[in-house]
Amino acid sequence: MKSIELQQSSIRRYVPPCFLPSASCLLPPAFRFLLFAFCLLPTAYGANWSRQSSGTMAWLHAVYFLNQQHGWVAGSGGTLLETRDGGDTWKKVLTLTRDTLDDVYFADERIGWLVAERDVLKLKTNDEARSYLLKTEDGGFSWRQVFLSGPESNVRLVRAAFADAERGWVFGETGVVFATIDGGTHWARQASPTKHLLLGGAFIDYAHGWLAGAGGTILQTSNGGMTWQSGFVHDGTGARFDAISFVGTRLGWAVGAAGCIFATTDGGRTWLPQNSPATIDLLDVKFVDASDGWVAGDQGLLLHTIDGGGHWSVESSGTSHALQRLFFTDRNHGWAAGFGGTILALSQAHAPRLKQ
Repeated sequence: MKSIELQQSSIRRYVPPCFLPSASCLLPPAFRFLLFAFCLLPTAYGANWSRQSSGTMAWLHAVYFLNQQHGWVAGSGGTLLETRDGGDTWKKVLTLTRDTLDDVYFADERIGWLVAERDVLKLKTNDEARSYLLKTEDGGFSWRQVFLSGPESNVRLVRAAFADAERGWVFGETGVVFATIDGGTHWARQASPTKHLLLGGAFIDYAHGWLAGAGGTILQTSNGGMTWQSGFVHDGTGARFDAISFVGTRLGWAVGAAGCIFATTDGGRTWLPQNSPATIDLLDVKFVDASDGWVAGDQGLLLHTIDGGGHWSVESSGTSHALQRLFFTDRNHGWAAGFGGTILALSQAHAPRLKQ
């Protein structure tokens, strides 16, 4: 006999009616009732988030893990922390900067990138670069500064998204997007159809990517950013999207200000709102698969879904600090980082197995 866990996993894969509530209207009344009852069932997993000791009070803006053991968090004051035991212990990595670190990415054990932002009050001229990149090729022992050149190279860069060690994108104010195809040796400006601030991005391979930001902006590309198209956001004009997550090339979610959650089933061409239990700002979203997803936000808010966003439940985080970023290596191992040096780790309590 299969375990409860495996039975639940097989059921989760059949969730299209829950993904968009209106789809259930096409079903017979009796089946609609059963479907509604199933969608309200609690998850077969018990999700427990516990605080890890970071040793800092910095505002942590980013988190990235190569595997279940080795990861980094980055934040204000040039703070970069590294763990090799899943976060049981964190140690400081010297970056030789006091500037804010907005994002972190590692392609492997050696090659990593940081997005750094300078204090605007310390800039001597308007043409001086507001942001720059830091690259390491020795696992973080040394870092070199990388300044972008060309038009709009002095705008504030907010985030980075990488497909692999060679291909990456950085983006931010005025809709600016820079891309590299040679591991950062050269960065080229890409044509963007928006002037709005871009705040979140996701690439699932070197070709397919999405960016989200202010003004209800969601962009998508299927050719690595050679061309970007704007998605249509139903009832989302003026919304500020802070983050975006995709599973495959068709299913995606975007979250942002005032608790808004939007979803797409057509690769980002059209977006529909999902019912959200929150009214405060949502800062990040990560889906492990087509059904299992998490959202983090202000005031320590954590939301969880097991039906692709048809229903979201509020989970206990044990903190009132803003949770800025999420990262998962699988559905049982995840981390959240945020204000006041906050690092949370997810541990899943598996459902009991039935006797054979």
